[in-house]
Amino acid sequence: MSNYLKIGLRLLIIGLFAVSVNTFAQTSKKIRFDYTIDFGMPQNQSFTVVLRSEGFPQDTLDFTMPQWMPGYYQIMSYAKQVNTIEAKDAKGKILKLHKKAENIWQLILPKNTPFSIKYSVTAKRNFVAAAIVDSAHAYVVTTAAFLYVPEFLHSPVKIKVKTPWKDVATGLTPVIGKKHEFMASDFDILYDCPILSGNLEELPSFEVGGKKHRFVGYKMGQFDKVRLMSQLQKIIEQATSLVGDIPYQEYTFIGIGPGNGGIEHLNNTTVSFTGENLSQREVEIKILNFLTHEYFHHYNVKRIRPFELGPFDYSQMNHTNQLWISEGLTVYYEYLLVKRAGLISESEVLTNLSRNITNIQNNPGRLHQSLTQASYDTWKDGPFGTSGKDASKSISYYEKGPLVGWIVDLAIRNASNNQKSLDDVMRYLYHYYYKKLKRGFTDAEFRQACETIAGQSLSAEFEYIYNTKELDYSTYLGYAGLEVSVDETTHKWTVSRKVSITPKQEAILKSWLGSI
Repeated sequence: MSNYLKIGLRLLIIGLFAVSVNTFAQTSKKIRFDYTIDFGMPQNQSFTVVLRSEGFPQDTLDFTMPQWMPGYYQIMSYAKQVNTIEAKDAKGKILKLHKKAENIWQLILPKNTPFSIKYSVTAKRNFVAAAIVDSAHAYVVTTAAFLYVPEFLHSPVKIKVKTPWKDVATGLTPVIGKKHEFMASDFDILYDCPILSGNLEELPSFEVGGKKHRFVGYKMGQFDKVRLMSQLQKIIEQATSLVGDIPYQEYTFIGIGPGNGGIEHLNNTTVSFTGENLSQREVEIKILNFLTHEYFHHYNVKRIRPFELGPFDYSQMNHTNQLWISEGLTVYYEYLLVKRAGLISESEVLTNLSRNITNIQNNPGRLHQSLTQASYDTWKDGPFGTSGKDASKSISYYEKGPLVGWIVDLAIRNASNNQKSLDDVMRYLYHYYYKKLKRGFTDAEFRQACETIAGQSLSAEFEYIYNTKELDYSTYLGYAGLEVSVDETTHKWTVSRKVSITPKQEAILKSWLGSI
């Protein structure tokens, strides 16, 4: 066979494959999943879901419940909460559903046949990554509620919410003219938008860059609500200025009630929240940090993301070495953004970082587990490194991550004579990988970005990421005229200004804090 013929055949095969993929994608877009979720019997602490669909070009469909939700890197086994489930054709005839696996129900029927699937789900766990229904409200993460078919994750979805309460809050797009009806372009968007229903309260909204920002919640308590929203506006102005783009049309903070934890999404965040003690300064700083963290995640992890975190495989663990970037750097920026917004003092931001140093230096796990290992092993060790078999040999990337981010930031500022910083790295990752390439970045690409911005090798700094070498606080904090001390009795570490600093150190410190 001649080389020309071989090339021709190869191009033909590639062309046919492309046509096949495009045809399948078009078919996927034509198939709609219409769901109704019903909270009508809250006394049972459960909800009912009905799926209606048709037009599938195949006769065997595996309806699958996700095993986890993006943003919470633990296997949740949501299918265990599914109780009764049945399928019917358009005439009401029962169709056989075969339970193929713990979270998979297989339906076999003629192609293009209209059908419905109805099932009930227990909802008793009051947690940001789970589902709860009680006498006063319902909160459901959509990965715990809606079945998908793996081949049709790109299909459009419509959701109708039946609720005994007056309000529904979600990041899903409302259907114009239809109360409590929503739509999503595909399942990735659906699974990115939890649903809260109840008699909810909405705080005064504000705009940044012409985009509306809302805070809607359940049991938010009594506090100065105008003050909080004014603070959030200042924080969001700082965050959007840092990145240089606002990628959503509207953003909503969704308060799911008192508790712990928050989960980030593209145009919303669900947060455990009460403002009852906001008048206490320590509580106020903690809550501002928390809300800033969850907001900044819509950039860092949802859009500025490791290569492995999207498109998602909802059926199994999605490992990455870079959660220290996604979470650790978000902790770092929550401190800086609240400070740059003028809401905390220099000493208060240093107190935040001192706490991280104290926690990591008093954890023997720092000598056993690197940041990349902690990122990869989060599925077994838990998000804070304390759920594994030997917690004394693990760390939290929430603690060490911001410290290494700080070291890299100060190294870049020092190398560039304070002309560049980690801010420039974040902007580059957003505009190049998310906006231009429309994908995540690899470990090597992240390092390359940092070194390009710094204008020199950062091999010494990146050792802190890949091994358990002790952090050299003295050198790097010294670039900004800072020093660290430790109380040998309490083992508490404290970051403070040096008594005497150079003009270069002063300039780095001020630009880092946003004072100039």
